[in-house]
Parts: sequence; structure tokens; C-alpha cells
Amino acid sequence: MMFAFGVVLFALGIGISVALHEAGHMWTAQKLGMKVRRYYIGFGPKIFSWRRGETEYGLKAIPAGGFCDIAGMTAVDELAPDEVDRAMFKQKTWKRLIVMFGGIGMNFVLGFALVFALALGWGLPDRETAPTAQVGGLSCAAPTQAQDGSLSACSGPGPAQQAGLQQGDVITSVNGTSTPTSDDVVSALQPLTGTVELGITRDDRQVTLPVQLQQVQRYVKSESGELTSTTVGAVGMSIATVGPPNIRYNVLTAIPGSLSYTGYIFGQTAHAIVQLPAKVGALWTAVTGGERDVNTPISVVGASVIGGQAAERGLWEVFVGLLATLNFFLGAFNLLPLLPLDGGHIAVTIYEGIRNKLRFRKGLPAGRPVDYMKLMPATYVVIIAGGAFMLLTLTADIVNPIQLFR
Repeated sequence: MMFAFGVVLFALGIGISVALHEAGHMWTAQKLGMKVRRYYIGFGPKIFSWRRGETEYGLKAIPAGGFCDIAGMTAVDELAPDEVDRAMFKQKTWKRLIVMFGGIGMNFVLGFALVFALALGWGLPDRETAPTAQVGGLSCAAPTQAQDGSLSACSGPGPAQQAGLQQGDVITSVNGTSTPTSDDVVSALQPLTGTVELGITRDDRQVTLPVQLQQVQRYVKSESGELTSTTVGAVGMSIATVGPPNIRYNVLTAIPGSLSYTGYIFGQTAHAIVQLPAKVGALWTAVTGGERDVNTPISVVGASVIGGQAAERGLWEVFVGLLATLNFFLGAFNLLPLLPLDGGHIAVTIYEGIRNKLRFRKGLPAGRPVDYMKLMPATYVVIIAGGAFMLLTLTADIVNPIQLFR
């Protein structure tokens, strides 16, 4: 029940994010004297609508976005007599830019508000302190492993327990080689035989323990991603990479803390957007039966499912953080200078503004508005490529979803 509630709540959060994005365009356009004909959430058949003033508001059946119809967004729009002087393409450059940035700005404001709520409610990650490889349970080292990952029966203390390791110990090195994460520890131990020296941090003290490795059979992933049965060294312990505790804030300190963390998210978002084309191969692998990389993009469906899983486990900080990140991504993605994205309209507006200034300096009148019809072929390419990428991502989320919680 809580999972379904979380999915619906996260989908509602996405809907609110989209609604506020379009509202940002609408409110700025109205304040600057432009006419907003329609403001709708969703696409396809109309469910209901109402009119307030000169704007029609409504909801459509397909919850896949929304739109704000501003009179004269381009010079090819048909205008009613009362719209001619208020057409958007006839307005000053700064007014048009404010309207275009209005939607993007709303996503950034909402994202920051969610980060601020995260800082006050649960704290923000400590990015200055490195994660550690922490020992969990201690047990015997099972001699064999099935291909599904299950281990054979065993009994008695394992090598780690015999050597004196304790739950909560942090393993800092294997034979002098630094091991900051659990994967580093496993990778360092598996190829070895005999006795190894484990560097341990326990109660703020540095300890070195000799551990006699036990040779066992395990399925190990090869460089090609295939599972291969091989003999490896094991010590009989579970280990996990554990991050430092979150930094807690009050109302005043949460402001700079949230600003700093927002800057970090912006950097991560920009990197993710640059990497999008390179993720096509990984998504195709996931769709065709390969392992799903947790760093591949997710669709609205995938994000909502993760939100539902977080709610089911009571991890509301993950829920809020994911929704904040989604808003930053939506805003940043719309900055790309490609039509039909906001960034494409911004690029055209800036071009027209610079061109007209240069013409004015030469004593020439303003040039004609950019002919959007000539840009349609490039726009169609973006729409088709974007639609194909969204379909691929959605398919991957359905047939091979990302598993953050196991």
C-alpha cells in the first residue's frame, strides 16, 4: 500500500513540477503585458477547462507534460486583432527572455526549496568526508556459490572472525593498499592466497590484523560483464561502503548549506546531460537482457517507482532528494539551445536581439523575425531523437528497472 502511495505521490510531484514550469512562463508573460491564451496540464483529449479573464485553463488526458499558449510566440502564429500589439515576438528582447527563463527558473526555485527542506528535515550529505568500507556481519566462508548468488551451507567461525575482526570495523587497507570502498576490499582480497594484512580503524585506533584467506568458489563478473565461476580468496564477512552522517542544519545555516549542495547538484546535472548520448548503448543493453547500469537515465515511470520504493522503506529523504534532482534536471535540460526546448527559443531571441543592435548601429531598421519554418527540419530531428530516447528509457524502466533497494 505504501509503495503505491509513494508512486502516486511522486508522480503528483512531477505533475506539480511541470505545472509550475508552465506557470512560470504564464505569470511572467501576463505581468509583462502579453496575452496568454491557454494554460493546460497534459496533452491529448480535454478532460475539463474553465476561463478566467482572457486565459483558458484546463487539464488533458495524457499526463506527459503541459503547455502555455502565448499569443505570437513566433511570427508564424495567427493573431486575433487584439493580439497584434501584444504578440510575444514583437516585445523587447529582455521581456521575451524573462518569459522564456520563467519556466526554467520555477524548476530551479522548486528544486532549491526541496533541498532546503531536505537540509532542515534530514540534513545534507557530507561531501568533504570520504566514505568507508565497514564490516557488517561475520560468518563462516561458504565453500561454493550457485549462479543465482546463493551460498552453500557452512558452520563455525570464518577467517575474519578467527582473526579478531568485529562488526563496525572499518577496513582501510589490504596488504598496505588503500581500500576506501567495499568494492575495493573485495577486489583486493579475491586474487590473493595465504595470509593478508588488513588495516583496520576501530574506535579511532589503527590496527593491523593478519587474516588467513580461505579459497572458495565464487561467480565473479568478468571485464565483459559475464559471470564466471572461479576460485577466490574469502574471509567470511559482509562489508558495505558507508558514507559519513548527514550534516544537520537550522533555519539559518540551511541557507548556505543548501546553496552549496545546489551547486553540487548543478555540476552533477550538467555532467549527466553531457553524458546522455553515451548512455544509449547502456540502455539498449538493459533492454536486450543485459545488466542495468544504475547510472543510466530513468523515465518518469522509473523515477516514480524509485520514489514508491523509497516511501515503502520510509526513506523520505531519498524521495525528496530525487524530486529535487529531477527539477534541476528539467530546468537545465530546457536550457539546451535546441528547438522546441526553451533554450532553442532563448537562442533565437538572443540572436535577434544582437542582430538588431548591430543593424541599429548602422542606421538600419530591425530585421525580420527569424523564420521558424526554416528551422522546422532541425526541430523535427530533435523531436524524433528525443522521442526515441524517451521510449528507450521507458522500455528499460519497464523490462529492466534500476534496483536501488535490494
